[in-house]
Amino acid sequence: MRRINAVPSDRTVLAVAGAPGSGKSTLAEALVARLPDAVLVPMDGFHLDDRVLEERGLLERKGAVETFDAEGFAVLAGRLAQPGGDIVFPVFDRSRELAVAGAGVVAPSHRVVVVEGNYLLLDRPPWNRVRYDLSVWLDVPLPELRRRLEARWHALGKDEAGVAAHLANDLANAQIASTASRAADVVLVGEVAHQEPGQG
Repeated sequence: MRRINAVPSDRTVLAVAGAPGSGKSTLAEALVARLPDAVLVPMDGFHLDDRVLEERGLLERKGAVETFDAEGFAVLAGRLAQPGGDIVFPVFDRSRELAVAGAGVVAPSHRVVVVEGNYLLLDRPPWNRVRYDLSVWLDVPLPELRRRLEARWHALGKDEAGVAAHLANDLANAQIASTASRAADVVLVGEVAHQEPGQG
């Protein structure tokens, strides 16, 4: 909290990044809950629609870096640092597996914007054009990631074949996020950001 409050700006943009299952959502939501003038902007709102993914042969890879509107996210992220009027953003509805346009709003009164996602620090365009006032990386060991991800997909009612398919995709995405991201300002190691199945 001290690092957030120490940023000399009218608005602080904080990135919470990590592999699937690392607890990003849990930590980001906790930060927003503790800061009365904060708002959460999840990267997941920039998921491409299933119909688009199917046309591109990417539906089974949903969640991979190429299944997001990266340019759209980069444009939004560039606007977040500029206080002023409302900034409207899409939100991913997990119950329907789709992004809902205009479902979130960053208001002028929001002094802190917490952005959460797997690829926020990825060192490739357009992700590496985005700058944050402070960035946090959640570094969770692979066995713990596997345990959490298996629990997530079981909790969502997937059979063993479905769990295995989702797990393989998640771990491939975790490898990209973990090995191809820029260094964060703060690294939380281990199980610091605990999560429940279905989160983060």
